Amino acid sequence: QVQLVESGGGLVQAGGSLRLSCAASGRTFPVSMYSMGWFRQAPGMEREFVGAITWSGISADIARSVKGRFAISRDNTKNMMYLQMNSLKPEDTAVYYCAARDGWPMRNSADYWGQGTQVTVST
Repeated sequence: QVQLVESGGGLVQAGGSLRLSCAASGRTFPVSMYSMGWFRQAPGMEREFVGAITWSGISADIARSVKGRFAISRDNTKNMMYLQMNSLKPEDTAVYYCAARDGWPMRNSADYWGQGTQVTVST
């Protein structure tokens, strides 16, 4: 079993930055968690893949919609994953979910999910 908890969401003006964090824990962590990543879901929209990284840090990918603005990193010693979001746009407004998978790539699915954290970009 793996538990994921997101934090760091909030309200920010367009052009601003936020850093989301995801704390991972559980009996089978990290053996059953080969990769971690982020999804988001805007009001009235389907869940969208944002990016992912292997726990080893060897492989990573990022969605074209956020490439150049968002970056994913991880700290194995702290069991943490981060999403650095820069140059935020109103269309980035969504609930952001931390996710983990027992394989690679992640893309459209995951095995474990956090509860979500709200990111709102104004103007």
